[in-house]
Amino acid sequence: MKIIIFFTLLLALTITGCQKEPEQPVSTEATDPVVKAQFEKSDAIINTYLDKLDSVETPHAERVQIICKNYPAEYKANYMPSLMKLSPGEYTEGKLIKDLDIALDYYKKKDNIQC
Repeated sequence: MKIIIFFTLLLALTITGCQKEPEQPVSTEATDPVVKAQFEKSDAIINTYLDKLDSVETPHAERVQIICKNYPAEYKANYMPSLMKLSPGEYTEGKLIKDLDIALDYYKKKDNIQC
């Protein structure tokens, strides 16, 4: 009886292991170099803002300017649209706005800033 169960299990594992995995759909759409360049430029600007916010040497007035004006403006005007064009199925406007709010809330609480 143990031999029959063993061979049945072995056969089932062999059949399962030999099945071909479904192929992931390959995107035939080429990435727009203009959109990619805009995204990379915007990403660099946002990273600069984040570096300044994480630095202890950044003056409070500059932090307020970044958190209340510069960061949200760059994020909404350039970063979000280009990211949604580069990865249309992965990101939505609602999700990206929520991510922005989370980041801004963190820095507002950390630096005690009211906009």
